[in-house]
Amino acid sequence: MKIHLISVGTRLPSWAETGTTEYLKRMPFACPVVLHEVPAVPRSKTTATTRAKAEECARIDAQIPKNAWRIVCDERGKPWTTAALSAQMADWMQSGRDVAIVVGGADGLTDELRQSADRLWRLSDLTLPHPLVRVLLAEQLYRAWSLLNNHPYHRE
Repeated sequence: MKIHLISVGTRLPSWAETGTTEYLKRMPFACPVVLHEVPAVPRSKTTATTRAKAEECARIDAQIPKNAWRIVCDERGKPWTTAALSAQMADWMQSGRDVAIVVGGADGLTDELRQSADRLWRLSDLTLPHPLVRVLLAEQLYRAWSLLNNHPYHRE
């Protein structure tokens, strides 16, 4: 099983690149996380938000492996604790299917992409900047794997 972290945006601040890379490289061979950066559609005064969002979602959809679990980060989703994410990860690993975790662009995601999700995951009640979301996801995936494997990184 692979976890595919699919995120809109290709130019992140160096601190976000460093943080994300650090946690992704800690993931074991048995549960690798692959980052897919989807280019954002350039915005201008004449760019229709709906069209830009639809184009980004088409790019996202093209990155999702066939038959993968679709986990979409969305403010309307259900929150997970780290322990719940760890249990979810155990289920994913048992299924043998890849997992795609999707982070949309500045304008969010289309209804169609949200409706295609197996789960909607709300990361926080706060509005988080995209670079921070990427680091947060990488760290939480590592923490969930650590908890699953009784590694001392996670403490309750």
